[in-house]
Amino acid sequence: MNPQWQAAPKSYAIRDSRQMVWVLSGNSLIAAPLSNSVKPVTLHLITCRDTEFSDKKKGNLVYLGIRGKDLCLFCEEIQGKPTLQLKEKNIMDLYMEKKAQKPFLFFHNKEGSSSVFQSVSYPGWFIATSSTSGQPIFLTQERGITNNTNFYLDSVE
Repeated sequence: MNPQWQAAPKSYAIRDSRQMVWVLSGNSLIAAPLSNSVKPVTLHLITCRDTEFSDKKKGNLVYLGIRGKDLCLFCEEIQGKPTLQLKEKNIMDLYMEKKAQKPFLFFHNKEGSSSVFQSVSYPGWFIATSSTSGQPIFLTQERGITNNTNFYLDSVE
C-alpha cells in the first residue's frame, strides 16, 4: 500500500520552544532567535512513498528540504559521529524515487503539539537545536537535557 501521491511538499515555518528558528547560513542550517533581522527558512516536508523502512511506532517517513532551494537534509557519519548535513537535491526528485533514499529519511512523530524528527539511518539520533544562538542544527541522542528536539511546525502557503 503506497501513501497517497502528493503533487508538492507541504511548507512549514519551524521553531523550537525557545522561539529559535532555522536560518540558512552558507550551506548549513543554524538556529537563531526570531526577530525582524532574521530570515528563517521554510521547511518542505513530503512523505516517502516507499514503505521499506516504515515503523509506525517511530512516526511517518518523510523527506525534509528547504523551500526555494534545491537543498535537503540528510545524515552521514563524519569522524565516527552521525552528522546532519544539507545536500543539493530537489525534494521532489527524492519523492519520485521508487526506492527510499535512507540517508535523507526521517521519522516525523508528534509529541503533543510539537514535532520530533529522528534519523532513519541512525536510530535514536534526533534533529536538535542548541540553547545557544547561532549554533548549527545537529543530530543528538540526548533529548530534552540541554538540546531541544521538539519543534513547532506552522503551515504556510
